[in-house]
Amino acid sequence: MQSLVISIMGKDKPGLVDTLAKCIYKHQGSWQGSSFAHMAGMFTGFVEVHVSEEHQQHLINALDALKDLSVQSVSATKDITTNTTKLTVDVMGNDKTGIVQELTSVLNQFNLNILTFSSHCESAPNWGSLIFKAKAEIAVSEDFDDDALQRALESLANDLVVDISANRD
Repeated sequence: MQSLVISIMGKDKPGLVDTLAKCIYKHQGSWQGSSFAHMAGMFTGFVEVHVSEEHQQHLINALDALKDLSVQSVSATKDITTNTTKLTVDVMGNDKTGIVQELTSVLNQFNLNILTFSSHCESAPNWGSLIFKAKAEIAVSEDFDDDALQRALESLANDLVVDISANRD
């Protein structure tokens, strides 16, 4: 079986995921995992599918033909990393231009692999400004210094709250 990573985007409307699922099922694909989001009236996401080599091109052609969706697919191989731990990094603070760039720059300085990243801003009625919240899952070596990362992230702003915890999968 081949791993196929599919990204989709389209104007949000009911039935998009069902259309995708039916296409994958019809072409003997096995849905392994997915992540979807709605942003600014658009629906977007990723799906990992396992499919046999003999059905892979047929599935790709069918995905490309889906109406109302922009679809890209890439054959992937599992990256099996040994001696790694997953950490969750939660960040909260006043929103400011460039905050995501600053956070990802610190993670890059530590040579960390970001596995997932989500962020949003929400109203802070008592403060009259927006609060930025982000959550990242990162892969680190077993001997990684969490405290050094926490200090580096907290040094970005005096109001930034950072919580780092080990994932318990």
